[in-house]
Amino acid sequence: MTFGIIAGLAGLEHGYFEILQGNTRPVSLMFASMGPPCAPDKIWNACEPAMTILPNLLVTGALTIILGLLILIWSAAFVQRKNGGSILILLSVVLLLVGGGFFPPLIGIIGGAAGTQINKPLVGKTPGRFLIFVAKLWPWPLVIFMVWVLGQWLVGYFFNDFLKSIMGLGLLLILGMLPLSVYSAYAHDVVRGAPRGE
Repeated sequence: MTFGIIAGLAGLEHGYFEILQGNTRPVSLMFASMGPPCAPDKIWNACEPAMTILPNLLVTGALTIILGLLILIWSAAFVQRKNGGSILILLSVVLLLVGGGFFPPLIGIIGGAAGTQINKPLVGKTPGRFLIFVAKLWPWPLVIFMVWVLGQWLVGYFFNDFLKSIMGLGLLLILGMLPLSVYSAYAHDVVRGAPRGE
């Protein structure tokens, strides 16, 4: 649910900046969501790169906002239903194709993949040492992910050059914490549900 909400909010942001670019054609399949005066080579977020299969940024932005809202609502209220995770994955793929950036759809897809396992039985065997160790990490990978995703905007506003210089580390942090958040939550549920005394 958390990943889907983040993906939806980030989709709304991409759509907003695309609408601001007006009734224009994107320069190519890939483009910067934030138009001029934003310079991708000078700002830490590279002006929020995205892609679209549509030939108009105003339409792209409007559809991205609609999809962002759908993902947000679906994640908050319906992802736990049957096929809820699969629908979140589908919405996230469409978000990717119509201007929702690259990380928001990725976050939504990982959230949807986790959502496909809601209400499914956990592994019935005794958890091993590795699973117990990973279970103890929960909820810190999610906390670190959330702090970084939200905090980078504040850091980037005041320290653009510094954040730009460590963006490789930032991307690694995001790509590492996403799956670790899901796996540590799963491990936590397995360990918590394991029979006592085994």
